[in-house]
Amino acid sequence: MSQYEQEAVAPSATKHALRRRILISDDGDSVRNIIGLFLEHAGFEVCGEAADGVEAIEQAKKLKPDLIVLDLVMPRMNGAEAASILSQTMPDVPIVLLTLYQNMLGSALAAVVGVKVVLDKTEGLDKLVACVRSLLRTAQAPST
Repeated sequence: MSQYEQEAVAPSATKHALRRRILISDDGDSVRNIIGLFLEHAGFEVCGEAADGVEAIEQAKKLKPDLIVLDLVMPRMNGAEAASILSQTMPDVPIVLLTLYQNMLGSALAAVVGVKVVLDKTEGLDKLVACVRSLLRTAQAPST
């Protein structure tokens, strides 16, 4: 490999190694895909997906993400219930609750279940990316 090729590959490999890992949980396949594509375009790695709270907990334990995005309304176990368990088992991992029901979910309940931020889905993905960047800036170093 030439020096030019090494220099071209090295930054990319380093950048990939430092990408922050995110787990996305939403019962909508298309919603997960759109969120995932948007976060990856912003430079994050989507390390896993889950369709409900039970699966989110299983995936989080296995994948050890740097941040978790949870939908509130999901089958089997909702996002608030999953967040409560995840915040106890993984207290250093920030959790973002993404919902259409932000006004109904008080900030007190969010704090009780261990959610760092509650975002309304209607606020857009730019706001989600900004929130993720902010939370990960203050969190620990990336997972290995």
